[in-house]
Amino acid sequence: MTGRVQDKVAIITGAGASGPGWGNGKASAVLYAREGAKIFAVDLDEAAAASTTAIVEEEGGNAVAFKADVADADQVEAMVAACVETFGRIDILHNNVGILELGGPVEASEESWERVMAINLRSQFLTHKHVLPVMQRQSPNAHGLRGAIVNIGSVSGSRWTGVSYISYSTTKGAIVPFTRSVALQYAGQGIRANAILPGLMNTPMIVEPLKDSYGDGGVEEMIRVRDAQCPMGHMGDAWDVAHAALFLASDEARYITGTTLVVDGGLSAKLA
Repeated sequence: MTGRVQDKVAIITGAGASGPGWGNGKASAVLYAREGAKIFAVDLDEAAAASTTAIVEEEGGNAVAFKADVADADQVEAMVAACVETFGRIDILHNNVGILELGGPVEASEESWERVMAINLRSQFLTHKHVLPVMQRQSPNAHGLRGAIVNIGSVSGSRWTGVSYISYSTTKGAIVPFTRSVALQYAGQGIRANAILPGLMNTPMIVEPLKDSYGDGGVEEMIRVRDAQCPMGHMGDAWDVAHAALFLASDEARYITGTTLVVDGGLSAKLA
């Protein structure tokens, strides 16, 4: 490994996978660690966060698991304070938390709408609110940078992908202007912010909410249909997102801010 984020401190929210296999946050945490970062792995599921940190530690890396609901202001404040107390600084904020619930404006309940808004969007607001002041206080590195933020959106925020999940697509679409606003406000202070827009990805997150949305074939049919939608003939996976995040978080991307990196195998170009 090349140490592309050597000795940087990274907070990853949603760092545990929601089921067996590799979720985007879990893969990103492990990849950051392999490239030298110290990992503060945050998840509402403490066991899932601990599973991620165990992998990092087994590989000789440095990681701490932390349980927090990032839609709760007090818990986010405590999360940031704990990271600073543990590692002394925050160089990377990686916002991966997100849930998917089905339904359009008629089918979805008000409770479902509010829940997705809180978890997918309020969490973005709260983590930025408490992490940005920490980054502002830090001394800049050799490139004049104090921190890098990577927010995970989705191409479903701007494209119809075949399933109705209006709250999910709305929140993921909102991440783009949110990230752009942060990037431009803090560009002169050495803090970069970018968003990644994954396409159809084969991760544990899709199994429960979508397994019955593609006919009677269950998970196998869902995977077949989603693979066929992708111009490359297959969905991406968590490592595709993780490698994109590593680039944006590293100083290799030191002159990149306010942009969106689409990781979708050509899906959004096909649907344009």
